[in-house]
Amino acid sequence: MNSKVSNQIAIATLYVIASTIVVILAALLGYIIISGLPALSWHFLTSPAKAFTAGGGIGIQLFNSFYLLILTMIISFPIALGAGIYLNEYAKQNWLTSLVRTAIEILSSLPSVVVGLFGFLVFVVQFGFGFSILSGAFALTFFNLPLLTRSIEEALAAVPDEQREGGLALGLSKWETVLHIIVPAALPTILTGVILSAGRIFGEAAALIFTAGQSAPALNFTDWNPFNISSPLNPMRPAETLAVHIWKINSEGIMPDAKAISSGASAVLVISVLGFNLLARFVGHRLFKRLTAG
Repeated sequence: MNSKVSNQIAIATLYVIASTIVVILAALLGYIIISGLPALSWHFLTSPAKAFTAGGGIGIQLFNSFYLLILTMIISFPIALGAGIYLNEYAKQNWLTSLVRTAIEILSSLPSVVVGLFGFLVFVVQFGFGFSILSGAFALTFFNLPLLTRSIEEALAAVPDEQREGGLALGLSKWETVLHIIVPAALPTILTGVILSAGRIFGEAAALIFTAGQSAPALNFTDWNPFNISSPLNPMRPAETLAVHIWKINSEGIMPDAKAISSGASAVLVISVLGFNLLARFVGHRLFKRLTAG
């Protein structure tokens, strides 16, 4: 067999493998979305869930998911941004920095159930937050922080050193160069990483079972006082998210239309995560074109 034939065989094999993976993923996503589409309606997306009767929706769970996502990103993004800037721009390349990066890699590979148990012991029990949105947000911060920090660090490292040298040559300080030149140049990649991590948080369930709880109390959407227990903005109330709701229905749901609700909720979850990924690509591409005048 000559090299040309072996090359063609190798290329054909790679095409077959790639096509098989794409077909499997498309079939899986298609099955989930097609199965859930008949259940989707405005009533389903806005009405509260019902435990024993048919006709419930996912309104409260959907709101909880977005609210928990926003709180988690508010907590984790400033920390990850500061850590990424320090590791890439200020930290010396020695054994301590290498140890920190190794610890970040290890933390990013922890199973989410382990993060959930840690959050239960620390935030729910030790700090006394109970099963609440705040406990879930702190647990998801530990879950999201390593990946987000690494993403921001790599985005900053991708900026050419010539831009740093140019800023210093203009008389800017190190911090001014980072703030006004490096971070804006890395902004498209940073935002892409933020949106992708948001999709990862939105679909998380295991960590929230032990921290945010498995119940969704009735909410009064006319009361926006975060100190009232029935307010949607109260961070100390338990909050069943969409992913936890799907797990709960499939494990112990007794409502007559449990299968339809599970399929519809799964379709909403998959569509939302796909939306996060498409939004990340769109925002990153548009920002890159705008900042580079491309």
